[in-house]
Amino acid sequence: MQKNILVIFGGASNENEISVITGTMAANVLKGAGYSVIPLYIAQNGKFYSDEKLADISGFSGDKYSSFPRAIVANGGVYALNKRGIPKKFTPVDIALNCCHGGWGEGGGVCGLCAANGIPLASAGLFESSAFMDKYLTKIVLTGLGVKTAEYSYIKSMEELGCAVNMPQFPVIVKPVTLGSSIGVEKAENEEQLKDAVQTALMLDGAVIIEKYLSDRREINCAAYLADGEVVTSECEEPLSQSAVYSYEEKYRGGVKSVFPADIPVELSRKIRDITGSTYKKLNMRGIVRFDFILSGGEIYLSEINTVPGSLSYYLLSSGFKNFAPVLQKVIEQSLADAAAAKSKKLIRTGVLENIPSNACKTGRK
Repeated sequence: MQKNILVIFGGASNENEISVITGTMAANVLKGAGYSVIPLYIAQNGKFYSDEKLADISGFSGDKYSSFPRAIVANGGVYALNKRGIPKKFTPVDIALNCCHGGWGEGGGVCGLCAANGIPLASAGLFESSAFMDKYLTKIVLTGLGVKTAEYSYIKSMEELGCAVNMPQFPVIVKPVTLGSSIGVEKAENEEQLKDAVQTALMLDGAVIIEKYLSDRREINCAAYLADGEVVTSECEEPLSQSAVYSYEEKYRGGVKSVFPADIPVELSRKIRDITGSTYKKLNMRGIVRFDFILSGGEIYLSEINTVPGSLSYYLLSSGFKNFAPVLQKVIEQSLADAAAAKSKKLIRTGVLENIPSNACKTGRK
């Protein structure tokens, strides 16, 4: 029986446009594999739109998407709304794929939306989504697992900058704590540059990570997913950035090339893949996740974990879109199996409400 796949993308995020690229790509790969795809676009203002034509990226030029039907997710599926906001068509959903980058879409909101509606999700779960959207919480979790990360300080205001403890020595990297795609990330060589970078970052986000800049650095990426109960890791990739920070422009406007597989010793590649696989497994993760490492001074540092990687890291997991379809299919099958296992568990009723007096919870007096 053909499965209805809800592909969710966009979001109230600075990465909305990048998410459109990922979402429309995934929708078309799944359509080509024979799935019935339901595109669900979340605009930056938080409104939902759904129409099969939203799988065409040209529909987002000049905000054309707003001419498509508004939608809501409820009762295990998607309702398309008429112009008066009244549900007119219901499509049940078998499973969803989260393609939202940044914001609450990647940070756990889509997970909660699907969970509340009984929709299995072929993507990262609620814990890892919310934890790894936050660079500060990422540091805490990885430290607990014994995974090396760069020295850092965490601040939430300009006032805290002057009295921050454990401030790394210059140069440093300033990162908005919950943004992705290198948005707001700057290198600072001195006090003045640090203040400017922090001030800019706090205009975009509520907190900032100030991280030691690792010299003679090489950035290495590795992706992982779960299939048939086993963690699969990709070969390592090395983006060849020409600047101190792997910037937004380099990532998405063709300004950087990469070496794949990365030109590193086999043993080093194996260590990075082992850290990727063991971290994924220890946290009981799901879906396609990309792990971003930095090599410096003979050490391996885990920099960030992306639970909704750009274009879902097809370039690390396959040789092209056609060969990426089987990867998505395996992720979907694993998630459906997980959902079936979870559904077999029993919910209990304790009966505690049967013994509470009818006036026990009244707060006022008559």
